[in-house]
Amino acid sequence: MYRQRHIEKVVVQAAETFQTVLLTGARQVGKSSLFENSVARNIRQITLDDFALLAAVKRDTQGFLIDNPPPVFIDEIQYAPELFRSIKMVVDKRKFDKGLYFMTGSQKFELMQGVSESLAGRIAILNLLGFSARELDGDEFDLPFIPTQEYLQSRKYTDKQSDMPLLWKRIHRGFFPHIALQPSVDWTRFYAAYLKTYVERDVQKLSQVGDNIAFVNFMTALAARTGQLLNMASLARDIGVSEPTIKKWLSVLEASNIIYLLHPFSLNLTSRAVKTPKVYFLDTGLVSYLCGWLTPETLQKGAMSGQIFETYVVGEILKSYYNAGKEPPIYFFRNNKAEEIDILFYQDGTLHPVEIKKTASPNMGDIATFKLLQAAFPSIIIGNGGLICTYDKVLPLNDKTKIIPVNWI
Repeated sequence: MYRQRHIEKVVVQAAETFQTVLLTGARQVGKSSLFENSVARNIRQITLDDFALLAAVKRDTQGFLIDNPPPVFIDEIQYAPELFRSIKMVVDKRKFDKGLYFMTGSQKFELMQGVSESLAGRIAILNLLGFSARELDGDEFDLPFIPTQEYLQSRKYTDKQSDMPLLWKRIHRGFFPHIALQPSVDWTRFYAAYLKTYVERDVQKLSQVGDNIAFVNFMTALAARTGQLLNMASLARDIGVSEPTIKKWLSVLEASNIIYLLHPFSLNLTSRAVKTPKVYFLDTGLVSYLCGWLTPETLQKGAMSGQIFETYVVGEILKSYYNAGKEPPIYFFRNNKAEEIDILFYQDGTLHPVEIKKTASPNMGDIATFKLLQAAFPSIIIGNGGLICTYDKVLPLNDKTKIIPVNWI
């Protein structure tokens, strides 16, 4: 059963513009299915998950490409990064042809050796996450979220009432296509199998982690911290490994699209990179499984409900940008008094603050930190902001900030 994805039209446009298209994303988010049902529907498909085929590719990359002329679809390209240099030789000879190679990878482009040097200017790189709520609802609205009046006017979603039981069921079940579209699939078995496959295949191939049990314990400890500041020293103490090991394992999770690191906003680009980020898991079902929240009801009422609601909202915002083929312009704010704003959108020289609360009774106190922004960044325009929550109507909190129902993302 295939459900059309919002990013498909971006993929089609990329195939008409670039010689190669690379779709990254975690295992089982639907990368192969998307290609097979769109631009790569009628072309040869090669999967490098096949060990025998992978060995043959590594022995003779040029011979492999000669035997499999473009257009061709290569699945799990991260297992054979040496192919990129040989692909460059082919596309350089066919400068005016588009849509020659379609590739998927479960590891982000930045960490694939040699890609940037080999295919710069010749490759479109897109990122796919699990299903968005828009996609599950059959909603064709595809603008990236930002709390501006223009966005809210375009959204026009006033007739749709919030369905909290459905929302928490989705948050708990997660957004991988196999489980999101098939209610009969057993939740526990799916995530147990997913975790086993991820650790034994992706993690081991990408980083040679020596202790699988310690790595799963690390994932569990990190899942309990989703939506919080990243504290590597605390993680290292809890797991009993060194901080350099924690740093390495974090890079594995980020590279394989399991987590997203949200950085604090600063006008100094270098400062953004070195300050402590917040960590978010990209699938709330995986968080629920790792932390042992066995039902939507216990999750909604549990101690992590605020964290996981925030994680869900951040994930939906990210999907709205990735599905439009854009990088999300989001950060967070935190000062030396530990006063925070959950998300800052920085676009066209303007900051748009957003707070995320599980509450259905929003009030001015929920956005008290917004007043700190102008003093913190006096040279920047502070634009419209929003409070994303479970209240079901768009209403003004003040002249620049609106209550935004979670289903308006």
